[in-house]
Amino acid sequence: MAKPAPLKFANPLLDEATIAAVGDVLRSGHITSGVWVERFEAALSAFCGGRPVRVLTSATAAVEVALQLTGIGPGDEVITCGQSFFTVLNMIVKQHATPVFVDCDLVTRNIDLTRVAARIGPRTRAIMPTHWPGSLVDMDALHELARHHELRVIEDAALVIGSRWHDRPVGAFGDLVTFSFHPNKNITSIEGGAIVCNDDDEARRIEVLRFHGIERQADGTRDVAFPGGKFNLPDVNARIGLAQLERLPAFLAQRRRLVDRYFDRFATEPACILPPRPDDDDGQSWNMFCVLLPLDRMRMSRKAFRDALAERGIATGISYEALHLSTLGRRFGYHRGDLPNTERIADSTVTLPLHAGMTTDDVDRVCATCADVMALARNAAETG
Repeated sequence: MAKPAPLKFANPLLDEATIAAVGDVLRSGHITSGVWVERFEAALSAFCGGRPVRVLTSATAAVEVALQLTGIGPGDEVITCGQSFFTVLNMIVKQHATPVFVDCDLVTRNIDLTRVAARIGPRTRAIMPTHWPGSLVDMDALHELARHHELRVIEDAALVIGSRWHDRPVGAFGDLVTFSFHPNKNITSIEGGAIVCNDDDEARRIEVLRFHGIERQADGTRDVAFPGGKFNLPDVNARIGLAQLERLPAFLAQRRRLVDRYFDRFATEPACILPPRPDDDDGQSWNMFCVLLPLDRMRMSRKAFRDALAERGIATGISYEALHLSTLGRRFGYHRGDLPNTERIADSTVTLPLHAGMTTDDVDRVCATCADVMALARNAAETG
């Protein structure tokens, strides 16, 4: 019997029309930032309720520029969650600021806002939460807390473009919001990211910060007062991003069908901890489907479990490691035991395949394989 085709962890869908459109951009002779960047930014702005949006080469660049925009630097503290991607830690430290980590909820994985207030001090300048697929940070509580303490908010929304809070799209309100267009996100521009900001003045400042810090003078010369980066998105990427944004509703609908199937079919013995099951119309997008392995009751390690799935042609991921226990994070005095939920997730999470190119049969295959792998390990231990 032939083996089933390998199931990718992520697989962006680029149709022939988009591929042809990229060829048109290349043939135009203008392939750096130009008209397609402007059109992509305009479409993203409309998607975000008319707020200004500027695109950059990555979400990492977007976070870095957002921190620069808020003036965060040496001596400042940024409160964030230990359960996120390395971008959050890296960019805070790159600005010579101090990350202040708090724990997350074990199921939603969102930052525990009840713990944030206790960590606010005289050096705190901003709160940077990471939104998780299927369950956003409580936006009302977050922004009320920030207003009360006069803090900036930089939302890491890399995983949740298309999610809604009380029927308002993420990015359509709040303070600064960053998106990712990496190939494993809800839409892609190959590489790319964006910042949603508050007004035209902030948008103009982002334009300076993403292009060397250059400011043009009245006489046509240029000057630099701040060491900006080189983060301008090429038109080729913007053309792909614009086409992807048009297909976002269809992508999200398919991802939701797959997630519903996961909830219907995923069952192992012993049981895993699953994300919060969505309501029929909760407005949440799904970029990942992460489960927590019951390692204390399993007969195998997480690596052995992932290796067994890989042998059966199913790719998985780890989303994410505990930032405070990384070598860089430990420089700020953190130790194992400081953030127990974050650490449990980091130690036992497995991220299963989820992308718009999958079918419900693919989900059934993943669910059956996970159950079989655990059963085989259990049976081997009982007879061994």
